Amino acid sequence: MSPPPGVATSAVPADVATAEDCRVTLAETVGRVSGALAAAGVPAPHEAEILVAAAAGIPRSRLRIEGGRESGAIDAVLDGWLSRRIAGEPVQYILGAWDFYGREFRLTRDTLIPRPETEGLVEQAIACWKDAGRTRGRILDLATGSGAIAVTLAAELPEATVVATDISVAALKVARENARRHGVDGRVSFVASDGYCALKCGGAFDLVVSNPPYVAETERETLPAEVLRFEPERGLFSGIDGLGLLRRVVGEGERHLVPGGELWCEIGERQGRAVSGLPSGSLRFLAVLPDLAGRDRIAGWRNEIEP
Repeated sequence: MSPPPGVATSAVPADVATAEDCRVTLAETVGRVSGALAAAGVPAPHEAEILVAAAAGIPRSRLRIEGGRESGAIDAVLDGWLSRRIAGEPVQYILGAWDFYGREFRLTRDTLIPRPETEGLVEQAIACWKDAGRTRGRILDLATGSGAIAVTLAAELPEATVVATDISVAALKVARENARRHGVDGRVSFVASDGYCALKCGGAFDLVVSNPPYVAETERETLPAEVLRFEPERGLFSGIDGLGLLRRVVGEGERHLVPGGELWCEIGERQGRAVSGLPSGSLRFLAVLPDLAGRDRIAGWRNEIEP
């Protein structure tokens, strides 16, 4: 039967979807990725938003506003990322960058992933610097990794100059790139060194900071599988009790600090009592400070040697 005069017939069969029907939005893509992660047992539902936002080239905070936008050609990228995440690779390495203290830092598997606990070390270092009334001065960052601490301190303390060391040349390459990215490469020098070994300047630093490897070999099996599989062992473990490098950092600190200069280090959550008793020469132990969860996290010393 023909349609009545003036009524147009559809050019598309009823069982064929239109382009509009096939349109996939960012919100729907988040749902798909979230479902795939959940099915694989990845306990991080927020990571679906992180991955989709990164693939779409927008901040995560824009997803709710732009959720109705077509996802476009990001599925191929997302599928590759999903496969890697489901295999256990941390999302930070998949993206190749992560936020620390309000800035984005490039990462590779030659560097540890910056963690929120380390932001507390940065905050304490800044407070120490300002409480001492310093403007110009020199800071040393031992075991810099991605350069997150050194670059952040240079950015937050624009009159300071920073020396950053690491035993890994590959990590130093990443750190230099991060210094350039954040416009502080003119005030941060990078030195390949195992602790203080390559430094020839003696007691020339007003502040020394370090997030050294501090996990005990005996605690290896307590770490999450993705940490053990993907993060550099050299940045995690330091001897049978985890204090191998910390002993050197504290024990040799007096030769690299000006009188009244301070040393602040990140430590393990059960190391407070042990680090307070480390041999320290002219350094006087100050305190162990907790992280936001109330666990031992930061320890400090002051050089009490007479000028």
